[in-house]
Amino acid sequence: MSTIATTYTALWVGGVREVDREAWDDLAAPLDYPFLEWDWLELVENGGGASLMTGWMPRHLTLWRGRRLVAAAPLYVKAHSEGEFVFDHPFADLASRLGVRYYPKLVGMSPFTPAAGYRFLLDPAEDEWELCSRLSAEIDRFCAEQGMGSASFLFADPAWRFTMERLGWLPWLHQGFVWNNPGYASLDQFWARFRAGQRRNVRRDQAAVEQAGIEVRVVEGCDAPEHLFELMHAYYVRTNDKFGPWGCRYLTRGFFTGAARVLRDRLAFSVAQAPGDVEPVGMALLTRKGTRLWGRYWGAARNLPGLHFAVCYYAPMAYAVEQGLASFDPGMGGMHKVRRGFVSAPTASLHRFHQKALDAVFRTHLDNINAAELEHIREMNEMLPFSSAQ
Repeated sequence: MSTIATTYTALWVGGVREVDREAWDDLAAPLDYPFLEWDWLELVENGGGASLMTGWMPRHLTLWRGRRLVAAAPLYVKAHSEGEFVFDHPFADLASRLGVRYYPKLVGMSPFTPAAGYRFLLDPAEDEWELCSRLSAEIDRFCAEQGMGSASFLFADPAWRFTMERLGWLPWLHQGFVWNNPGYASLDQFWARFRAGQRRNVRRDQAAVEQAGIEVRVVEGCDAPEHLFELMHAYYVRTNDKFGPWGCRYLTRGFFTGAARVLRDRLAFSVAQAPGDVEPVGMALLTRKGTRLWGRYWGAARNLPGLHFAVCYYAPMAYAVEQGLASFDPGMGGMHKVRRGFVSAPTASLHRFHQKALDAVFRTHLDNINAAELEHIREMNEMLPFSSAQ
């Protein structure tokens, strides 16, 4: 524990379980981002995914005014860069070449969740700038004391990002995808924006699924039978195992069975049912809060034409339209998303290097790196399938 002001006290804790659930969620629940809520982090940490054994050691920073929690920063000490989806391996390699330390590092994110929205959790009755300044200063102190090579916040909330930039955190831009719903009456209204050729490709995807007799529907988490949560774990494992060392297999069966107990109101399943099959042939887990929807995990019992697109994109998009949701984040990577109308948009990670040589290199090249990423995003969006008449 360290006192960093006469009215605030900083306390580092070894997991979200060490903080009262109600106090934590008083700060997290108002956000339109579910991945920093107490239940989500508790399942990730104590379901075996984010732990010392996997190289994701929880070390959350909390800020107190007396006995009242006024701010929190979910943070993890790491000795590798796996499971982050911000690929900083070139900087780790550069640090090695310079003969300076990169690991261990302190990482702020919701583990294994490449979805923009990470930020400090702040009491709105307090001064935001004051809280962010004090948390940032305490993170610097902790990193110096513990010999951390770097600290970063990944998939930063777009508005909060600019506050942290004013505090000296360096923004590194990355390409991501989003589907926006301006108020479509139906998904067909969206497809009508496509050029004829690409619209035919979408119809071909849909026809392949329909001709196989497969029904795809979205099942709300509160209505989902227990076995769907267990099956989602099996499909999650199967999908990650296909990618071998490049997979991101961290979440345990306990995370998914625990989600059936405490996360139902945040979840839905996109489910594909084939004729004669008892279990779904394919399935994706969706997360929802406010007007936002995220696609998280996917898997299938067998490969079938068009199944992935129907389950992971088309059914969630139709669900977003039906529910009046404003956006759908389909997850990382893939040119196939561009061809199905997902717009590329920049996300930002924020960095501070505690080795002067590495910091100097990063600052020298940051503007060029970010300009190249913005150009990549522009080129991706030039390939969108929309008619020029739109």
